[in-house]
Amino acid sequence: MTSNTKMPEWAPEGNTEGFACRVMDGVEAGHDGISTYKGTEQGAKPVVRHRRPQLSTQEYADGVLKGNRAVLGRAITLVESNAVQHIEKAQEVLKILLPYTGNSTRVGITGVPGVGKSTFIEAFGCHLIEQGHKVAVLAVDPSSSISGGSILGDKTRMERLSRDERCFIRPSPAGTTLGGVARKTRETMLVCEAAGFDVVLIETVGVGQSETTVRSMVDFFLLLMLAGAGDELQGIKKGIMELADALVINKADGKNKLFAETARSEYERAMHYLQPSTEGWTSHAYTCSALTNEGIDNIWKVIMKYREITSKSGVFERHRKEQNIKWVHEMVDDHLRSLFAKHPGVNRIVKDIERSVANGVLPAVAAVQQLISVFECKSPGS
Repeated sequence: MTSNTKMPEWAPEGNTEGFACRVMDGVEAGHDGISTYKGTEQGAKPVVRHRRPQLSTQEYADGVLKGNRAVLGRAITLVESNAVQHIEKAQEVLKILLPYTGNSTRVGITGVPGVGKSTFIEAFGCHLIEQGHKVAVLAVDPSSSISGGSILGDKTRMERLSRDERCFIRPSPAGTTLGGVARKTRETMLVCEAAGFDVVLIETVGVGQSETTVRSMVDFFLLLMLAGAGDELQGIKKGIMELADALVINKADGKNKLFAETARSEYERAMHYLQPSTEGWTSHAYTCSALTNEGIDNIWKVIMKYREITSKSGVFERHRKEQNIKWVHEMVDDHLRSLFAKHPGVNRIVKDIERSVANGVLPAVAAVQQLISVFECKSPGS
């Protein structure tokens, strides 16, 4: 054992010659994990840490439009930031990029955890790249309600796709957003479109019936299902099915192929009882295998047929305009909620009001009225 290694705390006592695990002395870490270690020799020069140069608004926009992946990543980070100075700069960048957006096909992909969304997206994305498309994948990862953290590990399941320069994968934490879609996903989508990606795939958390948010930002909504997830009646009860433009039974391979086809027939019958999510389009159920690629090409044909039909009828363009208007109202809601949370008068009394509600002294409606009155400056205590 060398002088700079030692046994870990969990090593067995006594003879440890056969214990392979060793702990090495580290180096002092500085900002962003960059070492401040100055070396063992006396008078050694300190390590120089170089910061990345700040980009101007125009430099961000030019880099994105040229397809510079490093600048694209930094632009998305800027868009996702909640810092006031970053929000203002991000909006300036988006104003420049806006004329170059809107040229992609936006596909939302959802399904229960374990249905194989990431594996499906890799197979689907590779197929699209082979067809000459540039693909952006916005993978939204669930956030812990306890720690608030996210693993952001979806990219590791797309090893083949992530190595291709014609694809850009960006994992983002879901945060507390209903529907499993990051709050800045819409703006991130616009940045990717300006960078030249003509297909944008949004992989959602997969939390079930609350994923209505993703429907309001994509052109085509794809619902992945597993065989054995329910019968025809159960299919009718699943509210999220009413939002789907296509339902795909994944993992239709090997011994599961027959079960997948049976499930497809069940859901196909169920969808006859549901109102179509898009005017002029009839949703159907399909099967595919992300493992063998069987049925993957057919799904893209369905999406292209959908775009052709809805573009001719004007529904496609109308949906895009309605989504933009809805986006405005959602941002107004977010802004008002933020103002309410930061209001000094509200912060001064909110703990006492919460305590009164928790102890059953004050009704919830009366508590809300008091808080709103303070927020609207109708109370002397505001």
